[in-house]
Amino acid sequence: MQRLFEISPENKNTAIALGFFDGLHTGHRNVISVAVKAKEQGLMPVCFTFAKSPKSILSGNAVNGLMTDDEKIKTLEELGIEKVYEADFNKIRNITANEFFEDILLRTLKAKKLSCGFNYRFGKNGEGDINQLEKLCSKYSVELEIIPPEKIGGQLVSSTLIRNLIKSGDIRLANKMLCGKFGFVSKIEYGKQLGRKLGTPTINQQLCKELVIPKFGVYASVVTLENGKKYCGVTNIGIKPTVGGTTPLSETWLPEYKGDELYGQSADIRLIEFIRPERKFSGIEELQKTILDNGKTALQIYLNEML
Repeated sequence: MQRLFEISPENKNTAIALGFFDGLHTGHRNVISVAVKAKEQGLMPVCFTFAKSPKSILSGNAVNGLMTDDEKIKTLEELGIEKVYEADFNKIRNITANEFFEDILLRTLKAKKLSCGFNYRFGKNGEGDINQLEKLCSKYSVELEIIPPEKIGGQLVSSTLIRNLIKSGDIRLANKMLCGKFGFVSKIEYGKQLGRKLGTPTINQQLCKELVIPKFGVYASVVTLENGKKYCGVTNIGIKPTVGGTTPLSETWLPEYKGDELYGQSADIRLIEFIRPERKFSGIEELQKTILDNGKTALQIYLNEML
């Protein structure tokens, strides 16, 4: 799949999915599927998005994402998108809605079909809405499919809601909306090796700065090592107050792993279910007992998940 950071002329007619697609949740996937299905009409399925969140650029505040940009691109490819335009928002933020449609989508990218969410906006200051998009598509004979709101558990699916669910520890519902498991990939680093002394050696990882930080606490997780093998994980996200930690980290015990040291390798951590909040224990013995109990709980959750 081609990944382009500059908008360049197409030589094929396209079906374009429009949006930032943070997390590629179920609503986003409905938008993507329209473009992919248009391949049956002889159109190339394309995604037009941005390298950085327009909201974060406009507000000046970082918006913690639901997946890294690299993971988003990989997922788009798996979903059937053949080309992704990751435009520089600053370069096109001041063009009008009409210019965006006529110059970029129509003339440059040769759009014959568009798909977007019900609340999609485009052009300078977000002046263009779906009503204007409908008029432009009608004027230029471009097919348009607007995806209605998606609800799960009575709640309207959105990236903002999913971020809040993750922050509150409702990882089950967040994962359902994401059509996958929230998590991250990072290098395994040396820690204080306290887990080794307790008989529960852990892999220690930095949290990804691009992503939202989950509620501090212990989670059942799926851990995929560099060799592709998957293991049950007991993942603690937090500062480890019992041993005087101050910086948020990810620390994961693999109850069933019996292999070699993993330092320096990367591990993929995917959270399944919140087990308990982080708290300070009276001592190491209480901490050890709780970790072992958490391991039993996590293993049962993991086995049920992987059936």
